[in-house]
Amino acid sequence: MSLLPEGPLEPTGRTASAGPQEAPRRYFVRTFGCQMNVHDSERLAGLLESEGMVAADSPEGADVVIFNTCCIRENADNRLYGNLGQMRALKQERPGLQIAVGGCLAQKDRDKVLERAPWVDAVFGTHNVGHAVALLERARSEGPVVEILEAAATDAAEFPSALPVRRELPFSAWVTIQVGCDNRCAFCIVPSVRGKEISRPFAEVVAEVSELASRGTAEVTLLGQNVNSYGRDLALKARGTTDWRAHTYETGAEWAGAASPRPRPLFADLLRAVSRIEGIDRVRFTSPHPKDLRPETIEAMATEKSVCPHLHLPLQSGSDRVLAEMRRGYTSGRYLERLRAARTAVADLAVTTDIIVGFPGETDDDFERTLEVTAEAEYDSAYTFIFSPRPGTEAAGWQGRFVAPEVAAERFERLRQVVERSALRRHQARIGRVEEVLVEGPAKKGGPGTISGRTRQNKLVHLEGEGLKAGAVVEALIEQAAPHFLKGKLVRVLAPPRHRNLIPVMAS
Repeated sequence: MSLLPEGPLEPTGRTASAGPQEAPRRYFVRTFGCQMNVHDSERLAGLLESEGMVAADSPEGADVVIFNTCCIRENADNRLYGNLGQMRALKQERPGLQIAVGGCLAQKDRDKVLERAPWVDAVFGTHNVGHAVALLERARSEGPVVEILEAAATDAAEFPSALPVRRELPFSAWVTIQVGCDNRCAFCIVPSVRGKEISRPFAEVVAEVSELASRGTAEVTLLGQNVNSYGRDLALKARGTTDWRAHTYETGAEWAGAASPRPRPLFADLLRAVSRIEGIDRVRFTSPHPKDLRPETIEAMATEKSVCPHLHLPLQSGSDRVLAEMRRGYTSGRYLERLRAARTAVADLAVTTDIIVGFPGETDDDFERTLEVTAEAEYDSAYTFIFSPRPGTEAAGWQGRFVAPEVAAERFERLRQVVERSALRRHQARIGRVEEVLVEGPAKKGGPGTISGRTRQNKLVHLEGEGLKAGAVVEALIEQAAPHFLKGKLVRVLAPPRHRNLIPVMAS
């Protein structure tokens, strides 16, 4: 393994743009994977813009191209190396073009990236997003460089909160509250590429959300690999000191002020604190783990008006035998019990999920149980996947038990039909209702003047709204329903956008 350079690099703070007579360098960031990767890409874009670069519309128009990668499923690997293959010709045409690969797949593959694509200039992992610009600068003079860290230098360095950011949606923001994962699900590579579970200090999260609110951000999404366990490590550490009351910054006033606080998760406390910040109208979170969904979190969702009535609760399988082999830590019965508790407490709750088909050793009976639980849960939507073995995970070594591709494909189609039936039923029940919609911008599909937005339940709504700007809040009468979206008619504008676009700046 090559770890170049030996020590961590700090962002240069220098502008990468040329003299006043020359156009600034242009960058393009392509993101694969989850919301954590999307947020990391926002940080990367902010870093590049703080260096004087401007965004390009495509790799062909860029001087710097960064692929921020995912490695949850095999097709993510194929997509990356397919993209890198296309970049080879572009690099030959323009030798000055710089290409970087970062993120989870880079963390996993390390030197393999340069072995398979030697025209790449820089490779960095999940623990050193802030080093990307410095690595690219070094590569300009020294040739290809690789920096893969096993962990950040400090826990604080895991959270790139001090980095500049270019928000994908200026009225909506991702806020990282936790990195890494201490669960060991048999199919999941995340603990290997993201490291141990580390929670961000309570007051630091609240301060970032307060700053976002002051800029006009209306919606925040709290991000973590298992947000339901947020703060357990902070509370445990504080409880082990002589005076836990001195740790309000790390754990929040509610926990630190208790007479004898337990080392419990702090996620419900954080939900309440963030939802009460003036100007924050919508609070979302992803992703929670069913085994850690606690009554106080459900209560916070039910009582705090800013917390959106949407719960993403990954099922993965409806078979208790498969769930045990997955190392998920719950049964289907326990899962449904917690789902019922959430729906009972939270009015008009929308529920989405993740389900894996064809896990090694999955029998027909196991899959039938998954269909039964899926039908009983009546999801609003589901992300369904055929099992993909990831090297480094326990399940990847069970080749002798892999489900035949044609069997997995047939099961996948049957599951899709069950999911879409319940999704359509739940969407049809919304016809005739007036929904509050946060406008995101022009619809990807539809004629001129069609815009898209999301309800508080995270439902995608298309409607005619000529002149409506992203960030506006409107009311829409729902007139049509499909499994994956709703169509409506504009009733009235409740509030115009209030966000301000800021230019990323980094002090030298």
